[in-house]
Amino acid sequence: MAVSLEQLEAFVAAATHGSFSAAGRVLRKAQSAISTQVSNLEEDLGVLLFSREGRNPVLTAAGERLLPEAKVILDRRTHLIGVAASFEAHVEKRLVVAIDELYPERALAALFAEFAQSFPHVELELLFPMMEDVSQLVLDGKADLGVMWQQEALPGAIAFHTLGWVPLKLVCGKDHPLARTVVEWEELKRHRQLMVAVRSEGAGKQRLRTAAEVWWVESHWVILQMVKRGIGWALVPDHIIANSPVVADLVTPALQFDNADWPVALEMVWHKQRPGGPAAKWLRERIAAHRLGAAPNGAGNHP
Repeated sequence: MAVSLEQLEAFVAAATHGSFSAAGRVLRKAQSAISTQVSNLEEDLGVLLFSREGRNPVLTAAGERLLPEAKVILDRRTHLIGVAASFEAHVEKRLVVAIDELYPERALAALFAEFAQSFPHVELELLFPMMEDVSQLVLDGKADLGVMWQQEALPGAIAFHTLGWVPLKLVCGKDHPLARTVVEWEELKRHRQLMVAVRSEGAGKQRLRTAAEVWWVESHWVILQMVKRGIGWALVPDHIIANSPVVADLVTPALQFDNADWPVALEMVWHKQRPGGPAAKWLRERIAAHRLGAAPNGAGNHP
């Protein structure tokens, strides 16, 4: 049995466009050539793919079953050609991107939908570490690109681009003592604070620590579940609060000492010696083009 790609192409085109003549026009071949290819395929497979009793050929039960199989084979041929073309253009085979939860996930979804269209043959791995863990992954060569909470000092080998600011809100459960009053700064120190944990021990881990007692949790989403139970209060990105399944059970209390959110700067980082190929460059440009909130007064980038 010697089934050719040309035979499968003629079969799929005839089934898709409803006739041998229409398939011939699409494939730029004579109707007789399409008919011959389909007949040869039927002979090679030992089944009848079309009923030819009417004016136009109609798929038989066998034809209907084999049509999606033929499409898969032709799709894989196209994929093979695309992968080969990517190698020729020096497009990366694989990218690893590490992104802090602080970055809005809706922006990520739109970004990577576009990436999938532009680089369909690049294998992508998305990691979601916290704060300094992102830059460490980039520094160690375990991530090609990172988006993270801005560090006060980056390693010299890391390049960066500031993306903007994400607001954090103070949140607690409905039954928490902070929910029933205008909160003073000193009051925060008396109640347990839930903070995102990182696996490295950089200065950023303690940056927003206020309370004497802290629990460390490696997910804002889990923190909100714990806040709902009254375990403590937390500073959480606005977009995570809004999309949390427990948002109805949360309170953002009035603050005596501050009328604004806590803004946190985000930056994109990559290794100066490993700038990457076309796919990494495309990602850097798109991420840089999507500006987040404006900087508060007096805030800036790395010195």
